[in-house]
Amino acid sequence: MTLAFIPSPAHGVVYLGPIPLRGYAFCIIIGVFVAVWLGNKRWIARGGRSGTVADIAVWAVPFGLVGGRLYHVITDYELYFSEGRDWVDAFKIWEGGLGIWGAIALGAVGAWIGCRRRGIPLPAYADAIAPGIAIAQAVGRWGNWFNQELYGRPTDLPWALKITSSADGRVPGTYHPTFLYESLWCIGVALLVIWADRRFKLGHGRAFALYVAAYCVGRFWIEYMRVDDAHHILGLRLNDWTAMGVFLLAVIYIVISTKLRPGREAIVEPDVGDDAKDTAADTAEDTAKDTVESDDDAKAGDEAEPKVKMDKADKAEGDDVASKEPAASDDEAEDTSDRDEANGESGAAKAGKS
Repeated sequence: MTLAFIPSPAHGVVYLGPIPLRGYAFCIIIGVFVAVWLGNKRWIARGGRSGTVADIAVWAVPFGLVGGRLYHVITDYELYFSEGRDWVDAFKIWEGGLGIWGAIALGAVGAWIGCRRRGIPLPAYADAIAPGIAIAQAVGRWGNWFNQELYGRPTDLPWALKITSSADGRVPGTYHPTFLYESLWCIGVALLVIWADRRFKLGHGRAFALYVAAYCVGRFWIEYMRVDDAHHILGLRLNDWTAMGVFLLAVIYIVISTKLRPGREAIVEPDVGDDAKDTAADTAEDTAKDTVESDDDAKAGDEAEPKVKMDKADKAEGDDVASKEPAASDDEAEDTSDRDEANGESGAAKAGKS
């Protein structure tokens, strides 16, 4: 008897009028936004420009979705192309079914195209977005919860997942929540990559390779617990073999890359250095221009000062002239009065003689 369990949603889609809002799609979209946000912060910390991660994600995300769907359809082709199946369902990505191996492989092709267009080394970009991809997977796995899919073996543990749907061969009951196990594992992988990147200054794709290797370890034991239909090779599920092979490739890459190209890239986005130089040059040019303008203003002030002095001197001289002119007029008036008086006396003397 199960004392506690994780309930499954009754519906994986809610309709807003005629528009279907699917939980699986929301989880994928939220995961992509988180990956781009965290990748952008790490890219800036490495010396890149803000917005570059999003620009390249425009190429990587569509390629990744197509690659993930192709891997799922190819490895589970009987779900779409066997007798009684409708091949059109292979295009219904919103109903679930994305293979992480195909998503990473073809997503890397899209990222390579975006990086090449920007002149950016793909390994440096991959290192920046590696933890974000792991967190995106952690969020995206909850889409399986909405669809009641990809659960594990039956269990009565308190955290068992209760399946209520009987569609597509499901048997209602309580099972291991493998979606939750993988979600928690991916969060741990993201934290591991962030710590190791800070501690050892991983570069040239080694942070991304560490993410791949760590994810494969968890995927191996989680995949082994699942009970959904899958192809088996020598008693192991196909994805178990894929996880082992990819893990070995990632480890080999880390070892060889460390020997050939130790350390971290000094420059991840060359244009940023050029922009900084241009900004410094513009600042110096503006400073020089301001200095020249200040010198011109000072020179103009110096030239204006003698002119002001001359104007003052001319004004003073005019005042002196003006002050002297009235004095001259008074003297003339006095002389004229004396002459008139003398003439009067002379006339009187002449009259007395007569």
